[in-house]
Amino acid sequence: MILSRRQFIQTGLAGSLVLSFAGWLNAAGARRLSAAEREMLAALCSALLDGALPKDAEQRRQLVALTVDGIATAVDGLSLATQKELGELFGLLVLAPARLLLAGVGKPWREASVAEVSEFLQDWRSSRLGLLQSAYGALHDLTFGAWYARADTWEAIGYPGPPRGYF
Repeated sequence: MILSRRQFIQTGLAGSLVLSFAGWLNAAGARRLSAAEREMLAALCSALLDGALPKDAEQRRQLVALTVDGIATAVDGLSLATQKELGELFGLLVLAPARLLLAGVGKPWREASVAEVSEFLQDWRSSRLGLLQSAYGALHDLTFGAWYARADTWEAIGYPGPPRGYF
């Protein structure tokens, strides 16, 4: 795909506007995750943790909700600059046009299948663009960090818990 100079400038301006709008919607600072962000994160958690989650729909929903709560707690503990960057990423993924353009997911997150979300995550993971790889890494690390921070997930991986008697 070869872009003319005019197309390149137009694409850059459009991207800047979308990113600015997403950043404005998700300003840094102490704030709770919006319902739309929670839906997006729930879809991502379902895809990233698919093999570890139970097949029962209600149990799965509860564990995904706990993981999203853990992500919110983790984000609250990050620096304001990192919170701002994550807010921009979340804002882009929540906006329908940006979600379609960047992730290729045309449906709202609550309607997207695990396969669709997994495909977009794999695309980002193996992207030639370092920015998309970094975004994937952040989403992956937040999800798995929130998942394995809960003691009830340790048995599945054979982790006996932290050593006793040293602290």
